[in-house]
Amino acid sequence: MMYWLILIGIPLLLGIYAQIKVSSAYSKNSQIGSRGRITGREAAEAVMSSAGISDVQIVEIDGHLTDHYDPTNKRLALSSPNYRGDSLAALGVAAHEAGHAIQHKQGYAMMKVRQTLVPAVQIAAPITMLFMGVGFLFLGSLFKVLLPIAIAALMVMVVFQLVTLPVEFDASRRAKVQLVGLGILSRDEMVGVDETLNAAALTYVAAFVSSLGNLLYLLMAFTGGSRSDD
Repeated sequence: MMYWLILIGIPLLLGIYAQIKVSSAYSKNSQIGSRGRITGREAAEAVMSSAGISDVQIVEIDGHLTDHYDPTNKRLALSSPNYRGDSLAALGVAAHEAGHAIQHKQGYAMMKVRQTLVPAVQIAAPITMLFMGVGFLFLGSLFKVLLPIAIAALMVMVVFQLVTLPVEFDASRRAKVQLVGLGILSRDEMVGVDETLNAAALTYVAAFVSSLGNLLYLLMAFTGGSRSDD
């Protein structure tokens, strides 16, 4: 029970806290309009233009914080509030995604590694979710047999999420520099952007910690270590 609490329970709580934190920061700063009244779309376009990027399509999509950059199709997707909005949160998120486009153009090494791992993650993610969701309860005698598959899948997820950390941190760093450097926001407005992007970064840290905890727990189960704790 102690190992479960340390390796799975605490990371789970960290994940919940991270989600609450990002939701709170985004909600707060989406209510604060920028002085320049530049929309998220315009900010993303300006940031990419400053890096000589003119072949990335900026599109509006549905959802809440569904914003992302698709390097395969050179497509920067912003959720409606961030595409049309001029809040500090909207500009921060839009510039962050533009930061990924700059990484792509400049051949940022960690982004290349992450993209290489995507096909493996598409296989590993559902296996991990299924095993961690119902494996302990319903697999019974098959648990030990299928355990190596779950461990392999989690290893892929852990590596992917570890590589994701510098990619996300670097994109936020680029966003903050460009927002001020291009005169889109003044330095005192960056407090709201920092709060929003730092909270978002915490969710990636929490995801990594959670996957690592799950992996360690399954490794203990595989080696029989967890039994001695019961």
